[in-house]
Amino acid sequence: MPQAKAGRLRVTQTGSPIGRPADQRQTLVGLGLNKRHRSRELEDTPAVRGMINKVKHLVAVEELGGSK
Repeated sequence: MPQAKAGRLRVTQTGSPIGRPADQRQTLVGLGLNKRHRSRELEDTPAVRGMINKVKHLVAVEELGGSK
């Protein structure tokens, strides 16, 4: 049975966590972001999608396609 390849996402922080609840700041740290205009390429998993959804007003997301 072939295994489905997970896609990749490029997440870029566009907003500042200043004045936001602490859990939103920690979500950005969990995504590997801590300063504006920094990007990370992450696996497209339900956990990552949930984190992105929590801070969707602070990040921009691009879909990069499958891995390898």
